[in-house]
Amino acid sequence: MSLFWKIAAYGIGIESQGDRAVGSTVKRPKEMVINTKNSLTKISALVVLACICQPAFCAESATSEPPTQVEQAGKADVIPLDDIRILVEVFHKIKKDYVEPISDKDLLENAVRGMLAGLDPHSSYLDAEGYLSLQQGTTGEFGGLGIEVGTENGFLKVIAPIDDTPAQRAGVEAGDVIVRLDDTPVKGLSLNEAVKMMRGKSGTKIVLSIIRDGEDKPLELTIVRDVIKIKSVKSRFLEPGYAYIRVSAFQSRTGDTLQKQLKELKSKAPNGLKGVILDMRNNPGGVLGAAVAVSDAFLNEGRIVYTEGRAQDAELEFNAKPPDLIDGAPLVVLVNEGSASASEIVAGALQDQKRAIIMGRRSFGKGSVQTILPMNNDAALKLTTARYFTPSGRSIQAEGIVPDILIDKVKLSSIEVSRSAIVKEANLTGHLENDPDNDPKTKKKLSENQDGLAASDFELFEALNLLKGMNILQARSSSN
Repeated sequence: MSLFWKIAAYGIGIESQGDRAVGSTVKRPKEMVINTKNSLTKISALVVLACICQPAFCAESATSEPPTQVEQAGKADVIPLDDIRILVEVFHKIKKDYVEPISDKDLLENAVRGMLAGLDPHSSYLDAEGYLSLQQGTTGEFGGLGIEVGTENGFLKVIAPIDDTPAQRAGVEAGDVIVRLDDTPVKGLSLNEAVKMMRGKSGTKIVLSIIRDGEDKPLELTIVRDVIKIKSVKSRFLEPGYAYIRVSAFQSRTGDTLQKQLKELKSKAPNGLKGVILDMRNNPGGVLGAAVAVSDAFLNEGRIVYTEGRAQDAELEFNAKPPDLIDGAPLVVLVNEGSASASEIVAGALQDQKRAIIMGRRSFGKGSVQTILPMNNDAALKLTTARYFTPSGRSIQAEGIVPDILIDKVKLSSIEVSRSAIVKEANLTGHLENDPDNDPKTKKKLSENQDGLAASDFELFEALNLLKGMNILQARSSSN
């Protein structure tokens, strides 16, 4: 552990719990409390405290003895005092010369935010309000617009709109870049500041200025805030025996909900499930444990995902256990550019284990794991601590999951065909009649349903056709 980290983490006990960490407050010894008179002395006191705590790590430690092997090994973690002095100098100059007064608390918090923001787009400092919002989001109910966002070049980039939320209904799409919130430019705002602006009282409005590929000028979308209640799993039958399951996010209860709905679907299919479509398009991810549970529902054995990081606690591996809840029925998984993180874990596991066909478009490509580290002041650090890998050892960081079958974005339009130009056997005079029990109304209804699905969701329509083909081949193979 580095010297600086030891200072920052002083007073916080971290207890590893699988893929997350929980902080517990510990008492500070009285002799370690330092009373200072001014801001410069406070920062200097930290440096002094660092030297007292770990003199072997100080660049200017007064010792004439040659360094031991332990000291040499620790040099990789040294934070040079010259760099600390620069931080102290900048702090002092801001306090003295900045155009407006700024409190020590705000200045130090901004320094912490800057440290984390400079690491990667997913590490951040969560103040008490932001930490509470994160906890609410993982349980499935919070206030706002219903957008999962990240940062890109100082702007907000939409990872995915969440199903059945104001953002989705207003037309927000994955890949949109938000440049303005009402009259406030996004450039220069931190991620937490932008999220705070988008949150608000239910029923109030906000205008998002959005840049979208293919549009000549920014779009302005007016969205009415609402209480966001995420139902992360939905299911239905597309046709008898062919089930559709939509997972829109990965929350703490997603795995259990999926299992319950699979049991209900099986109970309504007396002849068993002929196939299942798992739809994770525009799924921004969520809890790692939920991704493991969803993957495990369709696997009997084998590795699901593993993680690697610098800390020993960051090295984890998850394996599937029986049973496969759909008993080996054909499985098709839909993903797109809005499928990120936990949804990519599921798609990668099912693809590598050859359990499913992946259809759609290349996924978002977030292959890192964030750990929440609570702090003493009711705030928390969201810190990238590991990369995750699919069962075959693939890292999808900045690469994404490449589908087995690619489907471009298309929009179908119907073609008017003159019925009088089509001549079939049934139109010929004196044709032989078919079985009277073969009801043409049923055929017509089925055809209309298929045409409607193709027009409303072409990717789902194609997935259903593929599922039918897989079911036919499986039935023929078992009969031989």
